[in-house]
Amino acid sequence: MHYLVTGGFGFIGAYLTRDLLAKGHEVTVFDNLTRGRKGRLDDCMDDINHVSGDIRDADSVIAASKGVDGIYHLAAVNGTENFYNFPELVLDVGIRGMLSVMEACKVNNIADLIVASSAEVYQLPPQIPTDETVPLIVPDPLNPRYSYGGSKLISELIALNYGKDHEGRVMIFRPHNVYGADMGWKHVIPQFIMRALEKMEESQDGELPFPIQGDGMETRAFCHVSDICQGLLILLDKGEHKNIYHIGNSEEVTIRDVAEQVVHALDRKLLLQSSGDVLEGSTPRRCPDISKMQVLGYTPKIPLKEGLPGVVEWYRTNKSLQPSDEVLL
Repeated sequence: MHYLVTGGFGFIGAYLTRDLLAKGHEVTVFDNLTRGRKGRLDDCMDDINHVSGDIRDADSVIAASKGVDGIYHLAAVNGTENFYNFPELVLDVGIRGMLSVMEACKVNNIADLIVASSAEVYQLPPQIPTDETVPLIVPDPLNPRYSYGGSKLISELIALNYGKDHEGRVMIFRPHNVYGADMGWKHVIPQFIMRALEKMEESQDGELPFPIQGDGMETRAFCHVSDICQGLLILLDKGEHKNIYHIGNSEEVTIRDVAEQVVHALDRKLLLQSSGDVLEGSTPRRCPDISKMQVLGYTPKIPLKEGLPGVVEWYRTNKSLQPSDEVLL
């Protein structure tokens, strides 16, 4: 089969592209490299088709998707700092990009569409673990953080309503706190790793002083990108039309524990230092109910303690790739 992956040089997109190729599929990557990094697919550039274009340009997406069997729509402006600093761009790319993809599906009669949403669509979940039926809310439209969650909420509505008469399948997946090597620089795990490496230069031995927002008792359920991609391939085989699926890990850990594991992977002991309140709008607790995916055969295989050390090592080895003057990070 032939699949189009929008945002294919992004973090999840690159891993997914490689997995699709390993399954024998043909892959076209649609990415203008605003935030994606071509080096993520250096080892398989000869095996993919790369189309450079703006996801907001419907004509470009229509042209790139002509003749494909399905689309994985992952293109978006992610990264918490971007939500606060560039909310208008986050919304523009998210919403107009989704409209472009739906137009391409209509014009080219695409059989399958799998759309990346986010756990940010319900921001303050009313129950933990959280299933797919919880209400979607924007708690405060004045807080730019919700530009991303709002764009994903609207994208879900567009996909499911524009696609109601779609002859193939339209499916939504909400990834939860994905991590892995080369995931970018403005997410909590790479930020913790780089902070620990910086502090190690200042403190050569003993406990490692490590500043953190708040008390570190907020929780997340981190899922290795390899497990996320396993879930995306299962959706391709078994997912149902107009359904929403949580893909993640049910292993809930505190942010304090994540910091401790990062420092431990660097052979040091943690000395946690509170440096003020968490950012307004941050979610105190998040953990997905993944039973709907488990019914399809999905089981995450990599616990955080096994997956994190390799990620720490990747960032320690590739510190030189950290951007110094890019606007979108």
